[in-house]
Amino acid sequence: MTNKQEKILTTALELFATHGFNAVSTNRISKEAKVSEGLIFRHFSNKKGLLDAILNQAFERATHLYADIIVEEDPQKVIHRAITLPFRVKESEYHFWRLQFKLKWELNLSGKDKVQPLIEKLAWAFNELHYLEPYKEAQVLEHIIESISAGVLQDGIETQIALKNFLLAKYKVYNF
Repeated sequence: MTNKQEKILTTALELFATHGFNAVSTNRISKEAKVSEGLIFRHFSNKKGLLDAILNQAFERATHLYADIIVEEDPQKVIHRAITLPFRVKESEYHFWRLQFKLKWELNLSGKDKVQPLIEKLAWAFNELHYLEPYKEAQVLEHIIESISAGVLQDGIETQIALKNFLLAKYKVYNF
């Protein structure tokens, strides 16, 4: 990918995350990225193509973010790593993750397929630890983690530490 393509993607990501996909024009992206609008169309066809390129990066980032959880063989470590996941996201990545939350509501893009491997691994961990309904437990924990993630992005990491500590104690996975 060229430097200009990276600049276009970075600018679009920041603008979409701040203002929403529908509120940002390719003209505004081109001005802020200091490239011609034609260059955006040449590389990405249209605004939807630009969003698709960002979403492809989302899949890669989510896969990378969940990787240590998916390959973990200790069920307690799986749960611990899942609970601490929102706290391992770098602040420099916040625009990217804010966009994911915005798109859920603005364009009705749920991203369920991206979190499904995490839910499956959590269900495995809860099953290994003999929880009565491991899949439901995994779904509930994933929803809580998503809520904590939104809190981190919206209000700052320090506002969510008490919830993290509560969950680590609840599931007895604080020693990792």
